[in-house]
Amino acid sequence: MTVPNMLQITSLLSAYRAGTLTPTNMVHDVIARIDAYTTKDPAVWISRVSAEKLLARAAELEKETATDLPLYGIPFAVKDNINVAGLPTTAACPAFAYYPQESAEVVQRLEAAGAIVIGKTNLDQFATGLVGMRSPYGQPHCVFNPEYVSGGSSSGSAVAVSAGLVSFALGTDTAGSGRVPAAFNNIVGLKPSRGALSTYGLVPACESLDCISVFAGSTADAWEVEHIAAAPDARAPYSRTLDARPLPLTTFRFGVLKKEDQFFDGNTANAALYARAIHLLEQIGGTPVELDFAPLKETAALLYSGPFVVERLAAIKDFYSNHRQDMDPTVGSIIDGAKNYTATDVFEGIYRQHSLQQVAQRMWADFDIMLLPTAPRIVTKQEVMEQPIAANSLLGAYTNFVNLLDMAACAVPAGFAPDGLPFGVTFIAPAFTDKDLAALAGRFHNALDEAIGAARTDKLASKADDNTPPHGRVLLAVVGAHLKGFPLHWQLEQEHAVLRSTTRTAPDYRLFALPNATPPKPGLVREQGFKGNGLEVEVYELDAAGFGRFVASVPQPMSIGRITLEDGQEVCGFLCSEAVARSGADITETGGWRYYMQTR
Repeated sequence: MTVPNMLQITSLLSAYRAGTLTPTNMVHDVIARIDAYTTKDPAVWISRVSAEKLLARAAELEKETATDLPLYGIPFAVKDNINVAGLPTTAACPAFAYYPQESAEVVQRLEAAGAIVIGKTNLDQFATGLVGMRSPYGQPHCVFNPEYVSGGSSSGSAVAVSAGLVSFALGTDTAGSGRVPAAFNNIVGLKPSRGALSTYGLVPACESLDCISVFAGSTADAWEVEHIAAAPDARAPYSRTLDARPLPLTTFRFGVLKKEDQFFDGNTANAALYARAIHLLEQIGGTPVELDFAPLKETAALLYSGPFVVERLAAIKDFYSNHRQDMDPTVGSIIDGAKNYTATDVFEGIYRQHSLQQVAQRMWADFDIMLLPTAPRIVTKQEVMEQPIAANSLLGAYTNFVNLLDMAACAVPAGFAPDGLPFGVTFIAPAFTDKDLAALAGRFHNALDEAIGAARTDKLASKADDNTPPHGRVLLAVVGAHLKGFPLHWQLEQEHAVLRSTTRTAPDYRLFALPNATPPKPGLVREQGFKGNGLEVEVYELDAAGFGRFVASVPQPMSIGRITLEDGQEVCGFLCSEAVARSGADITETGGWRYYMQTR
């Protein structure tokens, strides 16, 4: 069997059970993948299980029957603030490192189900951060652009899944660390209800809020891992039984941000992608309801701008007292702030937290789930170096309140901006709705129909081959009023056109909003020497006769010519008289007609 780019659990189990793949084959493949990827990004792993031990583990599994173990031979990674026997736990601080006598409870449960621990992944030191830049072991980067952060604090775990190095990875989530890296790397991040997964064997950040989280390529995989790992544990002080609560799955109401509460830090493409996500969730049975974000925003401020930072000091007080100089400067400065609060401040913060929980609880009468952006936008590494606190705060705008208000959350991909960077949304619901929340988020993710993880890059690279139409059929790219959901799309439907892909043009095209056009439509112009980010187009396949009828109906100043796509392929498409096009407004920076129409 050729092992797929993304190591999803179902496909690997099918291959094991069919006898076309063995754990030994899988171990060899994973080792080769990691070695190859390390040349691109050497900061993903802090420590790895030796090849000899991995092969011994594989041989041990091969004595078992694949059908008897739900995670038979499935490779996974563990964030390096979670204990794995035989490997050091560093929490990304070498002076803190120790060798645990036993693995964390969740790791033991996953290994008992047949999974194979590959190694320990990088993180923001002591799980303090959302950027993935606060580690002496290096800074993993976004799989789509090395100039951008991977997101943190579970940086290495998210990259390991997105790059196809493991099937799933354990992270942790106190303020969004299991969700932000998922969004920045085009994968799923499932944050369980607090206490559903035992924190025994976890180096705490804020023990009353910490959750061990799951990164995977699909919500089905993430839920399977959570389901296997979840169990009450008397050794973990905040452990709870996952007493499932149902959500409506066919028709449901979902809370969305009011226009005045939508904050994307100037990123109009992400604003449009959020609008598209709302529309897509409507199409699969949801009814949007505007929510009051003010109490959620106030709750979020308690975590870093309030007395809850004291809990971060409590988690490592002895180490902090003796080794403050050995800590990352930014992490150290954050924990230094704990000394500014009194016990009275802490209790007042707890009282305010519980008051806000009451407000939030009443919100669920208006809707069943929330749909929020996972983060306003991704940031560059340079931005973090210049403004380490401000850049980090930006990323927590829509995540920090969730654990304080005792909610479950599932972050899923929601498309790509014209610059090729990913955007994500998060499904949020009351505690113990984990299973149904993952199912709803999965319906959205499946409807999005995007390649997952870094595999999207491979999909784009192969589109030229994929888009070669059969003999007698034509590919046509549309950029404006013929897009799905727009006024002239019916002309494609009447010719039985089939959508083959949503992609972008080559970077040297500009888009203009044509003046006085009815219905509104754009004009596409190619400009030699111009270098933008490309413009979104939908590529349809239709038969030659239908294409001929369609072309005959195209009015001036439009014409059909050849358009070059971002992968270099040429297809038929709409072009416009340059003089007419340039008499309208240049809307190239919006990334496409759909984004322009949603944000104007």
